[in-house]
Amino acid sequence: MNLHQLRFVREAVRQNYNLTDAAKALFTSQPGVSKAIIELEEELGVDIFTRHGKRIRGLTEPGRLVLESVELIMQEIESLKRIGKEYAAHDSGSFTIATTHTQARYMLPKVVQAFMAKYPKVRLSLLQGNPKQIADMVKTGQADLAIATEAIAAIDGLVTLPCYQWEHVIVVPPEHELLRSKAISLEEIAGYPLITYDAAFAGRSKIDHAFNLRELKPDVLLEAIDADVIKTYVELGMGVGIIAGMAFDAERDRNLRTIPVGHLFGMNVSRVAVKQGAYLRSYIYTFIELLAPSLNRKMVEAAMRGGENYEL
Repeated sequence: MNLHQLRFVREAVRQNYNLTDAAKALFTSQPGVSKAIIELEEELGVDIFTRHGKRIRGLTEPGRLVLESVELIMQEIESLKRIGKEYAAHDSGSFTIATTHTQARYMLPKVVQAFMAKYPKVRLSLLQGNPKQIADMVKTGQADLAIATEAIAAIDGLVTLPCYQWEHVIVVPPEHELLRSKAISLEEIAGYPLITYDAAFAGRSKIDHAFNLRELKPDVLLEAIDADVIKTYVELGMGVGIIAGMAFDAERDRNLRTIPVGHLFGMNVSRVAVKQGAYLRSYIYTFIELLAPSLNRKMVEAAMRGGENYEL
């Protein structure tokens, strides 16, 4: 048994069981891949793949278990490589963050600026997507960590820790009648056309849940992933906006006013997520500490060892 055989099995699955494509991806020959897989099956005494003639079609039941072990072994190999690289150059390398638009636009700029001042030799990349997409980026190794508010804590294979709490705010023009309300209610808000986030982003599920509990059906005029878009249409007088509190800047948004509505929609917790069992370079722990001063390396490592999701 050797690492080449394990790589061939993993790549065959990744290439939808096309051995020619797997061979191209690994810069080798298709007959070599096929032979190595057969030799591994003979050594293990089980068929890893189902076949139709000479073509593989899928995984057998023991093959699925073999693939799980292969993925774990290859993850450990990657960790060993990273350890070597870190000790060779502890203050340089690459670092990829997967996050939602709200986090990238409003929360991360100052954190990234502080991080780059500490580690100018690190090549930092930001990938954006919805919560499921960014979680998958971490699970497949495309990103080192993910940052989001939505339910990444419920995704298998990730360890998540809380970074900070925030609440939604209503945004309206300066003379809007809602500003005169002494105790704003869901019924009042539902009386206006609403402009808020797309269903996958920035705590939108809590907004919908609050209205559903009161059996209210608000008129959601426009959905967006960007609070700046929401604020633009509110300024045009098209409706009442509901955005994350972090997305409002009193200096920049002088033509708008806010009303905190955490008491109506609940508090939200943004979380940082890493792949369970992954090896994190030292500067990634530093980034997490800059993002959430309440966290430190010891806490992150304990969470990863235990495979737990910490709560505030």
